[in-house]
Amino acid sequence: MLHFEPAEYAARQAALDAAVAAEGLDALLIFAPESQFWLTGHDTFGYCFFQCLVARPGQAPVLLTRSADLRQAQLTSTIGDIRIWKDAADADPARDLAALLADLGLPATARLGVETDTHGLTAQNWLRLAAALPRARLEPASGLVSALRLVKSPAEIACVRRAAELGDAAYEAALPLIGPGADEAAILSALQGEIFARGGDYPANEVIIGSGAQALLCRYASGRRRLDAQDQLTLEWAGVWRHYHAALMRTVAVGTPRPRHLELHAAAEEALLACEAALRPGAVMGDVFAAHAGALDARGLSSHRLNACGYALGARFSPSWMEREMFYENAPAAIVPGQVFFLHMILMDSDSGTAMTLGRTSLVTEAGAEPLSRLPLALDVR
Repeated sequence: MLHFEPAEYAARQAALDAAVAAEGLDALLIFAPESQFWLTGHDTFGYCFFQCLVARPGQAPVLLTRSADLRQAQLTSTIGDIRIWKDAADADPARDLAALLADLGLPATARLGVETDTHGLTAQNWLRLAAALPRARLEPASGLVSALRLVKSPAEIACVRRAAELGDAAYEAALPLIGPGADEAAILSALQGEIFARGGDYPANEVIIGSGAQALLCRYASGRRRLDAQDQLTLEWAGVWRHYHAALMRTVAVGTPRPRHLELHAAAEEALLACEAALRPGAVMGDVFAAHAGALDARGLSSHRLNACGYALGARFSPSWMEREMFYENAPAAIVPGQVFFLHMILMDSDSGTAMTLGRTSLVTEAGAEPLSRLPLALDVR
């Protein structure tokens, strides 16, 4: 069930070995599911429990997990050494991890990098970990694998391109259903169903769908409604292939668009194109946000825009498809070829109750941003 060739995983392992050694760490304790997936292919939602992959320079990684994930690891990953902690009323998997580290020959005073910036390591499990390893030097090291994952290999880029194709197809399946009286449930079913029908995956967070007043929301909320004769519908979704995401965002006008819809759409399109022009090697992410803010603030929309305009994408797991790197004011991260970013122009005018969004995913090439969606940027009116 591996999605990449053995040479790809070997190259990733070598890159991580070098990064761990450069930090002077004896081992890296990997809790983030996307890190485990990137390094070994391990594909599970079992990270909602205590699950740790131990990576030592020059050594094969070792997984500590529950019995429910034994076969998951065997079938989806390159991991050859899988240890099980037993479910019990007094279970403390951190103690099992300490015993595993000792079994691997790591001293009690080892210098251990820990992925702390992940939903795969809860605060409770961090406290357990610190108690079980009182003499070890535990150092936050969430950036090690994250930095390596940020620049995609050719094989990963192929997955992102496929995800983008699925994202376009999903919108084209849903768009004909949008109109006065349409049921949000049917629209959502068509959009997500098209991705499933083409072999794609669940997204790492819920698809955003909202109409009427809820079109101004930037998060999923439970409850579906039917569209009015004059309405607005905001969608944010992602094509997903092998967990790699290509996100898109649109607001569709239902009936006759308000003048404010047309005004905000023109601003969003101008800002998106300005951001894509700034998304080039040699720039930093703050430069892209400056293009976003400059275009919208010049139109007097500073109070209606957000304080961020996108983020990096990759293979992600619930609860979010967002990578850590984000476009905000003075964001310092460098832009280099091989990175994948989602740019979203979100304008929410609460005074008039008008929503407008426009977003798509781009690959950074030597020449600059390459938008991966073939959808036109024009405002859709149904």
